[in-house]
Amino acid sequence: MSYQRLSLALACLLATGATQAQTGVSADLGTTGVGAHLVFGFSPSLNGRLGVNYFKHDFTKRSGRLEYDLDGKLQTVDALLDWYPRAGSSFRITGGVFYNDTRFDALATPDLNGTFRLNERLYNAADVGVLVGKVDFRKAAPYIGIGWGNALSSERGWSFGGDLGAFYQGKARVSLRSVNCTVQSALCNQLASDVAVEEARLADEASDYKVYPVLRASLSYRF
Repeated sequence: MSYQRLSLALACLLATGATQAQTGVSADLGTTGVGAHLVFGFSPSLNGRLGVNYFKHDFTKRSGRLEYDLDGKLQTVDALLDWYPRAGSSFRITGGVFYNDTRFDALATPDLNGTFRLNERLYNAADVGVLVGKVDFRKAAPYIGIGWGNALSSERGWSFGGDLGAFYQGKARVSLRSVNCTVQSALCNQLASDVAVEEARLADEASDYKVYPVLRASLSYRF
C-alpha cells in the first residue's frame, strides 16, 4: 500500500474517531517532522496510536571525492501501543512499527574545474552526463521508546506529551548511475564500474543511519 493511501486511510480514522468515546487526536512536531495521530484507549493502562508524519529535508553531502545535492522526503506512518506501568502516571513505554517511506534523491555536482573524480579516476562532467542516485530504507521499521502524557487521562480538553525513542530502518539501499554518457562504449563501461564503487561507498556511509532517533512533542485533544 502506498504512503498516500495509508495517509488517506488514517485521515478517515481521524475523522471518524472524533465521534467515538475514549478517543483523542494529537498534532506532533519533532525529528519525524510534522505529524498527526489518532489516540484510542484499550484499557486504563493501554492506549493505541495511529499516525502520519512528514519531513522535507534538502542538504548537501560529501562522499569520497563527490558532493551530492540530496532532496529528502521523510514520510512515515506509525502504529504504536502505549503502556502506562503505574495507574494515574503520565509515563509510558511505547512499542510499535513504522511504515518507512523515506527516500533521498541524489544529484552529484562536478567540482569547480567541471570534473568528477570517481574511484580516483578523473572524468569531465560533459562526458559523464548526469550522475543521479536514490537512497531509501526498509519499509517495516520496529520502534521502541518512552514518553510522557496521556491524551485520554483527563476530561475533554487539551494536554501535552512527548516521545523519546528510535526505530530500526536497517542498511540503506542505494542506487547510483550515470545518465547520458557521451563517450565511446569502452570508457562508458569503465565509468559504470567506477560509479559502482562510489555507489558502494555511499551505501556504506548512509548505513550509519540504521537507527533513526525519534524525539517529538505533541499537543493532544480528547473528545
